[in-house]
Amino acid sequence: MNPFLDISPEVAAALENKKPVVALESTIISHGMPYPRNVETALAVEGIVRDSGVTPATIAIINGRLKVGLTAQEIELVGKAGLAANKVSRRDIPVVLAASSEAANAICSTTVAATMIISAMAGIKLFATGGIGGVHRGVEKTLDISADLEEFVITPVAVVCAGAKSILDIPKTLEYLETRGVPVVVYKSDEFPAFYTSCSGVKAHLRMDSAAQIADMLRIKWELGLSGGAVIANPVPVEHEMPADAINAAINEALAVAEENGISGPEITPFLLDRVKTITGGSSLESNIALVKNNARLASEIAKALFLQ
Repeated sequence: MNPFLDISPEVAAALENKKPVVALESTIISHGMPYPRNVETALAVEGIVRDSGVTPATIAIINGRLKVGLTAQEIELVGKAGLAANKVSRRDIPVVLAASSEAANAICSTTVAATMIISAMAGIKLFATGGIGGVHRGVEKTLDISADLEEFVITPVAVVCAGAKSILDIPKTLEYLETRGVPVVVYKSDEFPAFYTSCSGVKAHLRMDSAAQIADMLRIKWELGLSGGAVIANPVPVEHEMPADAINAAINEALAVAEENGISGPEITPFLLDRVKTITGGSSLESNIALVKNNARLASEIAKALFLQ
């Protein structure tokens, strides 16, 4: 067992008894939504997973410990910390563990990449989130590519998401994943989703229509010894999606403000999501919450199907 890893009794019992577990990230709590909606949503998502007969494992780094399966009190801590929580990806994990005595590193939320790493350490294969990172718009100038994409190449965890965040360059994101050999499955759709909307204008390379079919593909991939994980893109339910024209206009406006203010790097995504929420009068937040819940349901079904094989 990893000496830096703390697995909650509930999650440890599920893993020991070979029961299905779904990992959940904490950056969506600290940086993706305002308090207290973030805490309410995190607890509701855990409830959805439990109601599906699966054990949820929300992941964060608290006081220098890799925590797999947060308590309600720990979720509250992360939610209240908000943007003050240190947002941790692969490169940051050893840094924050080494400096855990510093106040700035007491509460750290984990990105998709960091959550995948910690999930794999614990032996969890399925992970539900909102949207994955990807290739940023204007990459020709900035070379800004999320560490999430490379994590799919090397870490054996499948991530259920609502596609890549629509603030990104989706065609380039999919080209990157294709080049690196990462399976990208779209659930029950012929088009790759764009987070707030079910359509991006980019045709799906691979469509699957059942959790069992997806689980079978994942099992075979890992039994073959093929490295890495997979992207399972689950479109936001149509009744909760944003109109494409409205969300694209909001994103373009937010991008212009970010450029004017020199915002880039780790700060760009939370800034853009918050700005889009403001421009859309909060409608984007409601879409975000709905799609996260939807992803938790699908991840739970895949986890159960994978467990039964």
